[in-house]
Amino acid sequence: MAIKFQYNKTSLQELNKQLRVRVRALPTIKNKESALRMEVKKAKDAAMALEQKIEQSVSAYASMSALWNEFNRSLVTVEDVDLSIKKIAGVRIPILNEVKFRIGEYSLFNSPAWYPEGIEIIKGLAKTGIEREFHHRTMQLLDHARRKTTQKVNLYEKVQIPGYEEAIRKIKRFMEDEENLSKSAQKIVKTRQMSEVSA
Repeated sequence: MAIKFQYNKTSLQELNKQLRVRVRALPTIKNKESALRMEVKKAKDAAMALEQKIEQSVSAYASMSALWNEFNRSLVTVEDVDLSIKKIAGVRIPILNEVKFRIGEYSLFNSPAWYPEGIEIIKGLAKTGIEREFHHRTMQLLDHARRKTTQKVNLYEKVQIPGYEEAIRKIKRFMEDEENLSKSAQKIVKTRQMSEVSA
């Protein structure tokens, strides 16, 4: 990215101001990036743990697979998911507060005796699955924000700050050269005037 500037004091002051802003902001952006990186790892670990919990639960109930064929699947439905929003390193993340289920009506006398326990098992599996999805979504949102922040860090570190420093150097050299030329011209004029006076 080429930085546009003019060879004058106003441009030099503006470039110095822009450079200071970026140099001051860089540590904050780096801290945000490392915080986001840690939060992404936490969300990924939580999602993996929930994935394993689901697999363990499913394999634990696999021996009851014949019974599940009798189970009325319409008995348990997710009615609502209660959410709130939390900011993590400036990124708005949905937080799962509660999963509300609707339990269909069934006869305690005509249904198998294990139905109440089966309903609780289904609710537990569904809640764990929803939590896992939330952690995956959180991980995606945080990872997207982390990538954007990393891009900004790289832009500042590798492009803008060196670009502004180079532009400031060029302006200073130009102004020094101009000042030296002006002094040299004054000396030449003074020397001529001295030689004319003495002649």
